[in-house]
Amino acid sequence: MRTYGELLRIPGARSSVLGGFLGRLPNGMRILGCLLMVSATTGSYAQAGLVTGVMTVCQAIAAPALGRASDRHGQRRLLPTTLLGHGVGLAALVALAVGEAPLWTLLLAAAASGFTCLPVGSLVRARWVAMLGSSPRLPTAYALESVVDETVFVIGPLLATALAISVHPAAGLVGALILLTLGTVILTVTAPRTAPERETAGGGRAKAVPRYAGMPLLLGVFVVLGTFFGVIDVSILAFAEEQGVPGLAGILLALVAVGSLIAGLAWGTVSTWRIGLPGRLLLCAAAFTVSALPLPWVDGLLLMAVCMVLCGGAVAPSLITASLLIERLLPRARLTEGFAWMSSAIAIGMAGGTAMGGRIVDGPGHGPALAVGTAAAVICLLLAFAGHRPLDDAIAAVPRPAAVGGQLPDPAAVALAAVADPADGGTAVRGPGGGPGGDGGAGVGTAVGCGGGPAGADGSRGGAGGSGAGARVDAGVGADSGTPDRRGTAPR
Repeated sequence: MRTYGELLRIPGARSSVLGGFLGRLPNGMRILGCLLMVSATTGSYAQAGLVTGVMTVCQAIAAPALGRASDRHGQRRLLPTTLLGHGVGLAALVALAVGEAPLWTLLLAAAASGFTCLPVGSLVRARWVAMLGSSPRLPTAYALESVVDETVFVIGPLLATALAISVHPAAGLVGALILLTLGTVILTVTAPRTAPERETAGGGRAKAVPRYAGMPLLLGVFVVLGTFFGVIDVSILAFAEEQGVPGLAGILLALVAVGSLIAGLAWGTVSTWRIGLPGRLLLCAAAFTVSALPLPWVDGLLLMAVCMVLCGGAVAPSLITASLLIERLLPRARLTEGFAWMSSAIAIGMAGGTAMGGRIVDGPGHGPALAVGTAAAVICLLLAFAGHRPLDDAIAAVPRPAAVGGQLPDPAAVALAAVADPADGGTAVRGPGGGPGGDGGAGVGTAVGCGGGPAGADGSRGGAGGSGAGARVDAGVGADSGTPDRRGTAPR
């Protein structure tokens, strides 16, 4: 805790954490709030799932483009613009749902709010680079961001459910918009003036991220994992209602995040592994499947609560391992894009799962819908098993470039690059082999790459960071230890 206290004393740190927390809290409220509102106003879980699914898919499609816009134009410009668009779309959705408007109008409003939903976590992670440069405290900052992410999905569902049940079915979404506004105001006022991304000269078009060896398999796993989340969201709502305690749905869903948070913290304490990343992915998938098997037959609140915690316990380790696999499979200059693809694949899976779960709940009931969730977990296991050897081969085939010159960049230069004002002609700093900073702002190719890896989980590539996009320090972190390497380079 002392380390985190020192981190928060850095100028600008507290405002970024507070604004980022308030801006991300709606992420834990939006899906459940939309489901509760539309199901209450239309009487149909199928329509609720469809509207929520459209919002989620549009959000997934827009996230990478909004991240690139932040790099080019700066956070100070993008934050208020997206808040205006998202606010109008969400307000329209609430008004149309409460007014019992036709379904197609709800779908249009959901699409508008999804396309303008800014990935706040990526912006906050970018700020840590401006504040810390290449400091060894950057991994601690990303660890803090990971804790914030999980806290959001503990508090968010509880808050959305409480507002929808005790105030009004639309209160969950209204509360989410108010919190997003507060967070955006804080982040805008304290926003660094990020340098615009400059196009680099070079021949030929870069290969698409899904075409890299191993990536199609991982993206498939993410889509199926997202499907599980989407089905569970709708199924637990129906389960709690059938049990006569609809207000407990948020608590049950929050327990998934609690289990994930605990497991993620424990997973990060393991400094060495005897099995490789593909083996770890298979282990996580097996644990996930075992925890999901009883779901269709659970008939009591206490047992369902235990199952939710156990299912969550497999989520964070799975995402950590998958993030590290992306880090191994993609070039440094494509890491931010790779993590964006991961987030979008999960979101698309959630959208499909929510729509599918809503139809099944309206028909056979929550039991068969939970069975679909169990089937999704089994498919994850099969994919991890089938991909064990191909992933090993893909990792072995990826060249491991050494750090250029064995030196870290000047921290002041990194911070300067991250806060340069586009209006003043600021440019992105690039080293040999360096790529654009993506969601993390300006990237320094020799030591600071783009994208973020899970904090403290596996430092074998020297990366540290949250599971979202953001600038990361590649050099100066020792292999598998998460501690600074005295030589100043990341072992390969």
